[in-house]
Amino acid sequence: MNSPIHRARAARATTPPSSALTRRRLLQGSAALAAGAVGAGALSSCGSASGPAGSTEIDYWLWDANQLPAYSAAIDRFMEENPDVFVRVTQLGWDDYWTKLTASFVAEAGPDAFADHLARYPEFLKLGVIAPLDGLAPLDALPAEHFQDGLQELWTGQDGKRYGLPKDYDTIAVMYDKKLLEEEGLAPEDLEGLDWNPEDGGSFEKMLARLALDENGVRGDEEGFDPENVARYGMAADAAVDYTGQSSWSAFALSTGWTFTDADTWGTRFNYDDERFAATMDWYFGLVDKGLFPPFGVFGDSSPAQTQLQSGKAALALAGSWMITTFNNMEGMELGIAPLPSGPIGTPVSMFNGLGDSISSQSDKKEEAARLIAFLGSDDAQQIIGERAPFFPSTDAGTEAAIESYAAGGLDVTPFTDRVKNGETGLYPLVENSATIMTTMQSAFDQCWMRRIDGADFASYNDRVNDLFE
Repeated sequence: MNSPIHRARAARATTPPSSALTRRRLLQGSAALAAGAVGAGALSSCGSASGPAGSTEIDYWLWDANQLPAYSAAIDRFMEENPDVFVRVTQLGWDDYWTKLTASFVAEAGPDAFADHLARYPEFLKLGVIAPLDGLAPLDALPAEHFQDGLQELWTGQDGKRYGLPKDYDTIAVMYDKKLLEEEGLAPEDLEGLDWNPEDGGSFEKMLARLALDENGVRGDEEGFDPENVARYGMAADAAVDYTGQSSWSAFALSTGWTFTDADTWGTRFNYDDERFAATMDWYFGLVDKGLFPPFGVFGDSSPAQTQLQSGKAALALAGSWMITTFNNMEGMELGIAPLPSGPIGTPVSMFNGLGDSISSQSDKKEEAARLIAFLGSDDAQQIIGERAPFFPSTDAGTEAAIESYAAGGLDVTPFTDRVKNGETGLYPLVENSATIMTTMQSAFDQCWMRRIDGADFASYNDRVNDLFE
């Protein structure tokens, strides 16, 4: 990736706190960690509970059940090659994962290594519960260039140290049902090469109108279309649209040349007051008024984008690469994947995000944990993971293995990987205060979707967000 936003990170240093960690302090430090706190949930632990005599036992946690088989296979290979280390793998559901991880840090009884998320790690770093990876020999042998361009940058703190080793990445593309497209007299090629702009929506909006249908059977591009009584929307909607808009509005805003903050990573000023952003919001949520996008609240958590496509309630859906398997397994659908439309800058732009493996600062087995996550980042492990993965591993070797695996099943996933190959990506907004920013901005996005405010009104919310960095 050679996108202009992939430049050097800000260099302002921070020092993790050294005072005692309490549950109250941890939850105050990261409201997001407390969000969705529930009772005990699903937990899977792979393999036996203890290793052979003389081995060093370490714990590795992850939340994604879809990733569990791939990582279990890679970790089995690691243990074959490192018989002195025994790895317990634990998988929990998303909400339970962060709740239990928080509690484990308080109790100083957490995993040695764990799958980390960019929305969480700035707070972990601030609280001093994750260790820098620099100086651990197995990890020092894996330079940033080993991974897709920009990934290691996302996992590098303001002090210049690494706090996560890239494990995968995700991008955005357009999902659709090939059968519906054929019924409408269109071919997959008709979804390629589309363009978008905030003035009239370009050929992409024309396609949304072509695919929309009202209750009387009138198409969105025909005279008499009723936007108040829609049977099929041109584009599906998730139940909520958040401040990153990863699989919703971000692809459009980024393709205007807009960026989230004033720096590639660790920015301290958001740009929700930019005219390009305002114009994008007016166009995106203005699709509601045209009957091309569902109004706020029409589809809830029980009717996600893939269900809207399956039921014929929507024709196209912007979705992340982590959703490929979910869409592909929807009964009665024949999945097709198309590229994002090109924006005013002349190319498509997808948000670029990636998970990382972090090591707990409380672990007394950091060397063994480093050996494990270094192996998971190696080409050998990435090949194993890529062959089984419902996602894209962080290296070229892993990505190519995943592409070939999907192709063997008849699915072309290159609309996702081409964004990376061509450098047409924008980095996930890595910042401090993410939990508070999320809460502050949620109201703005909800109200704009409800058609109560316009894009220009985001400026006042932007001021509140930027005040957090004063």
